[in-house]
Amino acid sequence: MARRGQRRQGGATRTASRSRRRARNYDNEGIIPVLARAVREVEIAAQKHAVQRPDRTKFQVIALLVREERARVKADEESTESQRAEQLKRLDGVATILAKTAALDTSLLELLTEEAVVSDAGKALKREMVEAAGLEAPEEEPEPVEAVVAAPAERRVVPQSVVQRQLANPFLVPDFSAATATQGPRTHRLASWELLGPLFRSFEYGGDSSCMPLPEPKSLTSPGGLELMHHQAQVVESAAQGHRSYLLADEPGLGKTAQALLAARAADAYPLLVVVPSVVKTNWAREAELWTPKRPVTVIHGDGNSIDGFADIVIINYEILDRHIGWLGDFGFRGMVLDEAHFIKNKSSQRSRHALEIAERIRTRTPRPLMMALTGTPLINDIEDFRAIWQFLGWIDEKKPRPELMAALEETGLSPVDRGFYSAARSAVIGRGVVRRRKVDVASDIPARRVADLPVELDDALGRSIRDSERKLASRLVKRYDSALETRTSGPVVDGIDHQLVRRVATWEREDSSPDGKGENVFTMMRRIGQAKAGLAADYAAQLARNVGKVVFFAKHIDVMDVAEETFAKREIGYSSIRGDQTPRVRQQNIDAFVNDPDVSVVVCSLSAAGVGINLQVASDMVLAELSWTDAEQTQAIDRIHRIGQEQPVTAWRIIASQTIDTKIAELIDSKAGLAARALDGSDEEMADSADVQLEALVAMLTDELEKRGDAQG
Repeated sequence: MARRGQRRQGGATRTASRSRRRARNYDNEGIIPVLARAVREVEIAAQKHAVQRPDRTKFQVIALLVREERARVKADEESTESQRAEQLKRLDGVATILAKTAALDTSLLELLTEEAVVSDAGKALKREMVEAAGLEAPEEEPEPVEAVVAAPAERRVVPQSVVQRQLANPFLVPDFSAATATQGPRTHRLASWELLGPLFRSFEYGGDSSCMPLPEPKSLTSPGGLELMHHQAQVVESAAQGHRSYLLADEPGLGKTAQALLAARAADAYPLLVVVPSVVKTNWAREAELWTPKRPVTVIHGDGNSIDGFADIVIINYEILDRHIGWLGDFGFRGMVLDEAHFIKNKSSQRSRHALEIAERIRTRTPRPLMMALTGTPLINDIEDFRAIWQFLGWIDEKKPRPELMAALEETGLSPVDRGFYSAARSAVIGRGVVRRRKVDVASDIPARRVADLPVELDDALGRSIRDSERKLASRLVKRYDSALETRTSGPVVDGIDHQLVRRVATWEREDSSPDGKGENVFTMMRRIGQAKAGLAADYAAQLARNVGKVVFFAKHIDVMDVAEETFAKREIGYSSIRGDQTPRVRQQNIDAFVNDPDVSVVVCSLSAAGVGINLQVASDMVLAELSWTDAEQTQAIDRIHRIGQEQPVTAWRIIASQTIDTKIAELIDSKAGLAARALDGSDEEMADSADVQLEALVAMLTDELEKRGDAQG
């Protein structure tokens, strides 16, 4: 090529030669060659199924630099169109390898979301790669912390009942009666060491146990007379003996809610603040009334106009923390619980900052408050996600371990350069309050199969419409009852409610109704309730999938299944589907995908199409988004995972719409079968009794309305 170039003459030849030299420089200089080498390294690690934290950091940094370089190339007016096209083509090649790598390890996709935080190690690696490309690394701008933390003043509220409580005790001051001197480390060997990184890495190496030593319980009975399981009572006894911080990471289904409520009682941590996802607010209130019946509980909705400011247990969801953060920090809480605590793993998010701010203000007033973070996420996955949780619990601050944890690390006599440091450090963190039990670890404590109801609040426009329709149906039943009384010419006159007539009226209503009939009836209302619950049920299934792995999602109607699948796609959770309109070949392919593909976490099933004849025992958790009309139909669905060969206890999470006929249907189904003593063989002998449940639901609705009228008249 050089000799040929020398023979050619003229300006055009020299121009072409310069263009070729520039092209060769583009090939070998700049950021793209650095990215190409780095992305191959990550791809090789993924192919070997050996992606470690440094590889994850490198993957994230490569993606960030590809985005930045793409934007720079597009804006580069000095390059020709063909040069820009060539650069963009090479960047697309790097992006393609990133996509293939993410397909091998789907957990890498989390690093590409807008909420993904770039760690200090990532920032340092990014700077190194930019400098290796011969470029000048830009100065980093400090994060606008205050702008994120402070919610707009006009959104802040103070409920009137809270003001009344404050006025009732205007001299409320920080309570230091339970304070004990915080023991600092006896030595300061580790004062100059960077310890948070080694502490996080210590969990990557694994260990024998992820559970702190727990005492034997003195009692297995709750204040309300309910029986506790042994593993639950251990945590309660630990709180009674003075422990005050817990990362309660038991698998779903092991009763973390009861443990937290009873631990608060044992520690006398009242008033207690409980922060939860909105889908479980109602369930927490019900559980509080069940396990600690003498402690008033209140739930904050919206601006909190209806809350009881004098309650001992205050429940709020993450989404509205911003408008209540002001008074919550000054309320005088002696304990705080975060349910689904992995919600705060992104420290730059508002809900994380608000939760951390409230926790710190609680510690300012009460030096040893009860702090509990509840999550089913395994500790060995993405351990740096727990940075915010450890900070919430008071184990670390922004830069270093706090005194109690530092003292435990000093007592090991080791430093990060010593071989045994990581094992000792892991034990020191676990000793601060990590409690992790799996179903198989406590299998003797829990039933082989159980149904757990999860009440949800339908507080949107659809929920209000459903309750209005129920009122109209109840009113129609009452009119029909009154008309029957007026026109009756024979039979005994009953003082009060004529229950025989009530049953006849309900029978007439059921016979006049049909699943596809026009107007509001029990069938159409149950369908609308299912539609209203669909998103909430799918959200909970998504949480389970991220916490415990495979989950089976059952629904009766296609539109509910559609909503669920849209939710899983939006959450980037792999799913397959079993529906009645599928060919046998497609159906089997989807079953095999759920059973065999680790990236398929959820199977969305039609209750009629998948309720019998298939084996899904690879999962041990199920979500029942809609209620069946019979216990037998529900049991058959559960038996898809509760089968011979199932090695773990099975939990079916039944989503119930509070303050609707849904709750009555659930009670009737349970009463027909005897929930605790169900047959395990999936028999369909009760299928003919579905009409009985519909009838009894109408009877209960009419009876309730007549009793309300009687009370009002009395």
